[in-house]
Amino acid sequence: MRQFMPGAETQRQFRDALGQFTTGVTVVTAQTAQGPIGMTANSFSSISMDPPLVMWSPAKSSSRYAHFAAAKHFAIHVMASEHEEIAMGFARSAQAFDGLDVQLNAQGVPLLGDCLARFECSTYQIHDAGDHAIVLGRVLSAASREGEALIFCQGRFRAFDKKA
Repeated sequence: MRQFMPGAETQRQFRDALGQFTTGVTVVTAQTAQGPIGMTANSFSSISMDPPLVMWSPAKSSSRYAHFAAAKHFAIHVMASEHEEIAMGFARSAQAFDGLDVQLNAQGVPLLGDCLARFECSTYQIHDAGDHAIVLGRVLSAASREGEALIFCQGRFRAFDKKA
C-alpha cells in the first residue's frame, strides 16, 4: 500500500484511492427556465428517516451546478444494471432525455421511468464542501422496484449481482 498526502501533485492518486469504494449510480433531474436537466452522480446517500432526507454532491465546476443549486425541487433516480447507457448519456449531456420514458411530477421535475428507485425531493439545505456542494433533499415521494443495481468502481460501471 502506497501512502501519500492528498494535494495538487497527488490528485490522480487520491482520485484512484477514492475509486476503490464502490458506489451506486444515480441520475438527478430538475426543471429549469430553459427546460429539463439531468446529471449522473454517484455521490448519493440516505441521511435521515425523520425527517426523510437524502443527499448528493454536485461539482461546483459543472456547467449544470448553478441550475441544481437554484432548483427548489429535484428527483434522484437509482439506476438499474441495464441503464448504463442512460447514465453515460447524462454524464455527457444535461439534455439526454430523448427516447426515455419521462413524466413530469406536480412540481415539473422530469421523472425517469423504470429506474430501481426514485426519490422526489424539495431542496432542504445546500452546504459548501470545497469543490463540491452537499445538497440535502427532503423526500416528498419515493418509489422502488426489484432489480440489479448499476454500480461504479475503479472508474468503470459494473452490475451488482444480488445472487453472488
